[in-house]
Amino acid sequence: MAQKKEYKNILLVNWGGIGDEILFMPVIKSLKETFKECKITLALEPRSASIVQLCPDINDTIKADIKAKGVKKYINIFKFLTKVWTKNFDVVISSGKSPLVAILLYLTGIKERIGFRSKTSFLLTKSVELNENQYASNMYHDLVSPICNLDCKLPKIAVDENYILPQNLTKGEFVAIHPGVSKMSISKNILKCPNLDFWKNLITELLEKGEKVVLFGTRDDEDLISKIIADEKISSNQNFINYFNKTKSLLDMANIFNKAKCTICADSAPMHVAVGVNVKTFAIFGPTNEEKLLPKNEKFHVIKNNVPCRPCLWHKRAQNCDSSECLNIDYKEIISKI
Repeated sequence: MAQKKEYKNILLVNWGGIGDEILFMPVIKSLKETFKECKITLALEPRSASIVQLCPDINDTIKADIKAKGVKKYINIFKFLTKVWTKNFDVVISSGKSPLVAILLYLTGIKERIGFRSKTSFLLTKSVELNENQYASNMYHDLVSPICNLDCKLPKIAVDENYILPQNLTKGEFVAIHPGVSKMSISKNILKCPNLDFWKNLITELLEKGEKVVLFGTRDDEDLISKIIADEKISSNQNFINYFNKTKSLLDMANIFNKAKCTICADSAPMHVAVGVNVKTFAIFGPTNEEKLLPKNEKFHVIKNNVPCRPCLWHKRAQNCDSSECLNIDYKEIISKI
């Protein structure tokens, strides 16, 4: 490790969804612990701006839609650079394995530039070997190894321990279920969620066993949620609470998850929220790799169908195969563990 130096104005760059930003939080935490007076600015996509609700260590953000189509993408990159040029950053640290990352960092004009090694990493002042075969937070945390010497901790969301639960819920006496994934994933044929029957059977049996169930979802999940609550056995049960589209923010969801008996969800942003509040979680995995997306911890349980072809998404294919056999998951496995 290089000799310790003080960094007072740090730019972090992490393009991706809200799940990626939660996974990136240990980077922010380690930098704040090492450079206690530093100001941290996070460059991110507009869709992920709500991460500031979960991570008070972020002092400022620069929002840029660098995945826009056509010429708009390059206009947005230029706008991003013009904002950076006025900020006098000491160092910039960026995730991303594309050779374009180092080029973008070079164009910022920031004196110290850290990123993953690629064919353009000669444009960086420090490069880090990319190891994708580990939990993603650890992978991101490798980026700070040239300037700080702390171990990676789990993402930790700053919840309100005095948060008052809605609808007379009691801490530790309800199961939180979030059955959906983003519409963006579905539109790209990236399917990570079991079918309707899985969720209906799971909720029905939990209710029959006397569990109180709170169902969460956003507008992206409206179609699935409406079909679940159309089942009268579910909607008429006094232990069932439909909390669809009632959380005011991601922090609101985190505060409720924090007081749940457990959470059940697919590989999605709510799964990372559940990890961030350290609640017992049953995470359903289809084609994606749980080794990279869920930390090894006795509180976090992987639910999957062990077909030999999984996991395949990202390293073998960019979308689901026609059969998606990996999503044929037995809900009773969760029942038995709860």
